[in-house]
Amino acid sequence: MKMVYHGEDRVYGNIPDVSARSEDRKGAAAEAGIKRYRLAVVILGILCVIQAAVIIFLLLSLLSERREFERTKLDVEAGFKNLTEEREDLKRKLNSLAQGGWEYFSGSFYYISSIEKTWKGSRDDCIQKGADLVIINSKIEEDFIRKSQKIVWIGLTDSETEGTWKWVDGTPLNESYWASEEPNGGETENCGNTFHYEKENSLNDSPCSMSHSGICEVKVRP
Repeated sequence: MKMVYHGEDRVYGNIPDVSARSEDRKGAAAEAGIKRYRLAVVILGILCVIQAAVIIFLLLSLLSERREFERTKLDVEAGFKNLTEEREDLKRKLNSLAQGGWEYFSGSFYYISSIEKTWKGSRDDCIQKGADLVIINSKIEEDFIRKSQKIVWIGLTDSETEGTWKWVDGTPLNESYWASEEPNGGETENCGNTFHYEKENSLNDSPCSMSHSGICEVKVRP
């Protein structure tokens, strides 16, 4: 404010200092501008931090997906290699079976031994060949076996529990092809064979100590 007076009477009065107010307004405006600038800088900094975090997250996710892809690729390649090796091994096995007197029928190879042995001896021979005594799963398979016109040991026994007939893989006998009045040997006849091969249903129970040929089976498909 400026002091104003006139003549000898010295009349005083307050006159607003316009220039001071203008300076105050300019200072306030400058301070507000600085605050806005600082706020903008802070917001920009936060946005940069968020952006950097998002980029880092995306990069980590991309790297993780890449690693997962590489693992999957390696697993697929390993699986393919194993399948190829299994296929080649199966080919060699099939060729060996075909050249060794085995006969193919409906997903399995069969071999009838020329030497007659006990049920256990026949089974041991099959196991040494990488097979086992035959498990009959259907009537057509039983008919196929009957065509040999021989009494052969099959993979059926009730040695563990009398009257409970099981196949050599442990599964129970569900569909049976017993000949009429068979099985009838009780505790003395615990092993199955095709004694009645000339009949529609050929299975028979006999003492396991008897000597017969055995029929081995190797499954090449489920």
